[in-house]
Formats: sequence, structure tokens, C-alpha cells
Amino acid sequence: MTVNGRLREADVEATLRLVDLLRNRFGLTSVKEGCSEGECGACTVLVDGKAVTSCTVLAFQMEGRSVTTLEGLSDGERHPLQQAFIDNDAVQCGFCTPGMILSAKALLDANPSPTEEEVRRALEGNLCRCTGYLPIVRAVLDGAERLRSR
Repeated sequence: MTVNGRLREADVEATLRLVDLLRNRFGLTSVKEGCSEGECGACTVLVDGKAVTSCTVLAFQMEGRSVTTLEGLSDGERHPLQQAFIDNDAVQCGFCTPGMILSAKALLDANPSPTEEEVRRALEGNLCRCTGYLPIVRAVLDGAERLRSR
């Protein structure tokens, strides 16, 4: 599999989940485990550009696939979505933030000019217990604008 643009190999047990491979073996700590059931979105990563809860898929299923975590968005500077989350006060404890940003990135890659409703739908699988969702939705819309004007 390719992880954050780098070819990675690992011998994995048939029952090893992607979240465990990424976090525990590859040290990618932006991938959080909150619920172990795919309900909270904290473990969201991009698999071939689509948002996937990594606690619900097995690592061996990623053979030949491309996986992106929050660490993979940075090229030395913050990704525009990351900066938009900061500038719009959409981060508090930060536990949900990587999953929120990756879900937003999947949306914006498919639809660079989403409506507020489309943003809300794209984030339905991501829970935040701190900020509420208004700053997060604002951040995604702002991030979309930043990406369009790049």
C-alpha cells in the first residue's frame, strides 16, 4: 500500500485493523480511535481519495491502495483546510480534527464549491463534543474558498 505518498509494506494478521497499523506500527498519531465502531469519525483517513473510518476496515484490504492521513496533507506548510480550521476557531481539544479535515478534503476534492448543506452532510459521520459544528462548517467553507483561490 501507499501511505502518504510512500510505499509501505507490513506483514499483518488477517484481523489487524487499518487504524492499528497506521497508529501503532507506522506511528501516524493523527489517526485516533474513539469508538471502534465507525460512528465517531476520529479514525477517518482517505483511501483512494474517499473518506473511510479506519477502525472498520482490515489492513490487508489496503493492498495496492493509497491511504492518506492528516500527516500526508502537509508539504512543509499547513494545508489550507488546516489553516482554515485554526482561523475559524474550529479546533478545541483536537481529537476529532484530523477526521473532520480528511472528510472535508474528500468532499472538496469531489466538489470544490459545496453548499453549507453539502458540508454538513459530508461531516455527518464525524462527532465533535467541544466546539459544536458552526465553526467547523465555517472552516470547511473557508477552506474551500482558499483552495479555489490557490
